Amino acid sequence: MSEKNKPSPIEKIKQASDNLRGSIKESLRDEITGAIREDDQAVVKFHGMYQQDDRDRREERAAKKLDRLYSYMIRLRLPGGFLTPEKWLAVHDIAGENSTGVIKITSRQTIQLHGIIKSNIKPTIKAFNEAKLDSIATCGDINRNVLCSSHPAQSPLHAEIFAYADKISNLLMPKTKAYYEIWLDEEQIVDKKEEEDPLYQDRYLPRKFKIAIAIPPNNDVDVYANDIGLIAVVKDGQLKGFNMAIGGGLSSTHGNTETYPRLASPIGFVEDEEKLLKTIYEIVTIQRDYGNRSDRKLARLKYTIDKYGLNWYIAELEKRTGFALAPVVPIEFTERADLYGWQQNETGQWYYTVFVENGRVLDDETVALKTALLEVAKTGKANFRFTCNQNLIISDVLDKDKENINSILKQFQILEHTEKRSAVRKNSIACVALPTCPLALAEAQRYLPSLIDKIEVLLDKHGLNDNGMIVRMTGCPNGCARSVAAEIGFVGTGPGRYNLHLGGDRVGARLNKIYKENIDESEILETLDTLFKAYSDKRLVDETFGDFTLRANWVPA
Repeated sequence: MSEKNKPSPIEKIKQASDNLRGSIKESLRDEITGAIREDDQAVVKFHGMYQQDDRDRREERAAKKLDRLYSYMIRLRLPGGFLTPEKWLAVHDIAGENSTGVIKITSRQTIQLHGIIKSNIKPTIKAFNEAKLDSIATCGDINRNVLCSSHPAQSPLHAEIFAYADKISNLLMPKTKAYYEIWLDEEQIVDKKEEEDPLYQDRYLPRKFKIAIAIPPNNDVDVYANDIGLIAVVKDGQLKGFNMAIGGGLSSTHGNTETYPRLASPIGFVEDEEKLLKTIYEIVTIQRDYGNRSDRKLARLKYTIDKYGLNWYIAELEKRTGFALAPVVPIEFTERADLYGWQQNETGQWYYTVFVENGRVLDDETVALKTALLEVAKTGKANFRFTCNQNLIISDVLDKDKENINSILKQFQILEHTEKRSAVRKNSIACVALPTCPLALAEAQRYLPSLIDKIEVLLDKHGLNDNGMIVRMTGCPNGCARSVAAEIGFVGTGPGRYNLHLGGDRVGARLNKIYKENIDESEILETLDTLFKAYSDKRLVDETFGDFTLRANWVPA
């Protein structure tokens, strides 16, 4: 076998893992270190967690000849991002007992807890299980959390469309019982035929796999940024089916021109549930069989499509499903934003979208957000939904209960907290980055709020303070906060330095391009000051900042 086609070390670990068991049990018993064995660090991702350490304290601990301060992040599986009040109460308590206490809403419509030490992993997962929650298949080379447009007021058919997130998640779940044996002490199966997995086999996928469902006209899920994007087609008050797009993915590697972000390509329309699920399943099997297992940087579906060609992929898909897709149905996206404040759906239920800066639910000097949400949950009168912009919807509130919920939000100044935030701040998101993410080259969620403070001053200076331009920041080019699909994107290159990207559109159908490389805050602000002035002076009526940057030739179209 040539070196080019030689399986990567991770491929060997997966196949030797005994259906994702590895030596995790032995790693947990090792009290000498807070870490787990190297191979298990890859396997444990399939159970929904990452090993991390506090990078702020690496030098200090190294100087004292101490082990790194290891801890674990656990991410829940929440198709479509939905929690009952009872489950929110459980998450609140678990976060307080076992993690940093911060409940982190991710850009994939779920929540994760950080800072869990090794001895607390098992108690944490058991506590989640008692609340009927799990972390299966939220990390690793597998289908991740399935997204769906979050706000029920978007469509009378929201509940019908939303149900597909759970159906798809269940369809693509791994068959292994390792999670239940290791974390929940269930009896180990004797006959391994019980967990034979025709989808993932013993190889799983070459790389992570992401699916999202959008309901036009709002592309709040960034549907084209996913391996599979499903776009609901609604006509005459009925769900007619879904347009399908494949091959999206925003990650790349600095300095490696073989890697690049890519938006998904539309491939057709599917009219019924059976065909839809069959098509999704076979798209995954093609990626399983043809994805790059030698170079993980080139292992996403987008590279498989570009290697073999979209026409080849569609032909192989039709061969495996036994039917051809219908032509794509024309649809239009007009926005990509959360619906803030109180909204009412067609059945009379109420929804309040709370602004949660960079998804961090906590009590701080500005607002007691975590306590407020706890009080809302205690009423039992509202569910919780997460958005892909890292915000939270207090949802499904009956008309008779709205005033009670509103009084809690008013008491804890959540209404003021949300309503007084600028349009640009409400449209900004950031990844976790430092100090826990091992891939981070620069700050993101800890830094973006202060940068937005300064950007707001510039916008006000140029009369643009009501402009809802989309700003996103990632600490590396891995793309978790979808910076390259923003009108203004910041991608970390090193401590305090970022590539500035411009030219993305307002609806998520166009990627941006690098405008300036490796710049610090002073140059960022100086550059934006100049750009905002030009935009303010020369924009057309209703022209977005992203569209103007292309018309002005600041970045190539």
